[in-house]
Amino acid sequence: MLLTSPSFNHNEKIPPKFTCDGPSINPELHILNVPDEAKSLALIMDDPDAPGRTFTHWLVWNIDPKTTIIKQESKPPGSIEGQTDFGRTGYGGPCPPSGTHRYFFKLYALGAILNLSEGSDKKTLEQEIQEHLIEKAELVGLYSRKP
Repeated sequence: MLLTSPSFNHNEKIPPKFTCDGPSINPELHILNVPDEAKSLALIMDDPDAPGRTFTHWLVWNIDPKTTIIKQESKPPGSIEGQTDFGRTGYGGPCPPSGTHRYFFKLYALGAILNLSEGSDKKTLEQEIQEHLIEKAELVGLYSRKP
């Protein structure tokens, strides 16, 4: 399975329009080679370089496994979003307080459709992912704010 973006390459800079220095919209993501046995996909975007703890920027699950593109500024049709560390559902763009941070877009192929309510947190989602994981793909983007 492969996760890419036409907006930035793996381990390269995320453009400002996808961050708090722009309109903070989600980048387009391309999904390839999802295993045939997958019943759904889940996506977690987080920042392990945040002060104190890993900061959650986006949680999405029950993405149709036939999805090949998550369009810019949208959530996949029929999917459910969880609560981020911004205290709301939906995408929250990178906004590091200092230095360059890494933003991990982690895509999971799952053997089940998850029975989680909208607004569920990352810990709950990760427990479900562990139970149903088939395969994982990852895309990392970098961002630092101008002083």
